[in-house]
Amino acid sequence: MTETKAKKTFRIGFKVVIYIVCIILGIMSILPFIIMFVNATRSSVQIQQQALSLVPSNFLADNMRALSRGRTFNAIVGFRNSMIISSGATICATYFSCLTAYALTAYDWRFRKSVFTFIVAVMMIPGQLSAIGFVQFMYNINMVNNFLPFILPAIAAPPIVFFMRQYLLSTFSLDIVNAARIDGSHEFRTFNFIVLPMMKPAIAMQAIFVFVGTWNQLLMPMILLTDVRLYTMPIMVRQLSGNLYNTNFGSVYLGLSMSVLPLFIVYFSLSKYIIAGVQLGGVKE
Repeated sequence: MTETKAKKTFRIGFKVVIYIVCIILGIMSILPFIIMFVNATRSSVQIQQQALSLVPSNFLADNMRALSRGRTFNAIVGFRNSMIISSGATICATYFSCLTAYALTAYDWRFRKSVFTFIVAVMMIPGQLSAIGFVQFMYNINMVNNFLPFILPAIAAPPIVFFMRQYLLSTFSLDIVNAARIDGSHEFRTFNFIVLPMMKPAIAMQAIFVFVGTWNQLLMPMILLTDVRLYTMPIMVRQLSGNLYNTNFGSVYLGLSMSVLPLFIVYFSLSKYIIAGVQLGGVKE
């Protein structure tokens, strides 16, 4: 009896420690965003004197006016451009990666293993190695000041293909495809109306990563987009920063806060599919 009580006490203590650690990690994850939103309501002098503060101030309207006076900052234009690029890249990356993963899983063709090996090998090549050549190629074909260089390359996304293939191998049954073929369904119809809905959790997870990564791109858009009307939100926020003596830090934090709001919306709108996928994977039949 004493040993049983000791085990129960140990389990309770272990759970308490886990909860405490999770709470601390959650606070550490949320704290930078809280500080950013609070600093958006403070003046530049207040931020320079005390960078870390959890108490909002009353300079939000002044920071908004400072943003509106910026020559290159236009929130509506920035949101529109970033949304076009991020949405287009997300759709291309997720759809064509699912299509490639489906071809590597559902069909038995000669070079299937070789193609998958090549995709895995491409994953090991750092993206920085191809950046200079990509920029030169875009300039040679006159694709400067165009959104397509940021959307079309997303079609080839080896990490997403790898993830989607592993997801299909663990959750997908070819009997469903064979049944659809017997019923007279075409291959693309089977993929679009049967396979894709089954991949919603994986698509949602990868869509979040692609959207956030594309939205936060700064270096490549700054090189290829020279027209102010095509600037994305990160570029506009970057233009707010001057030097240490003439930067309005309050307006910079306000611009950053406005820039991350769509990321929260995308995450919370897609997170339910991720949770559903985790719950589905945890059910044993």
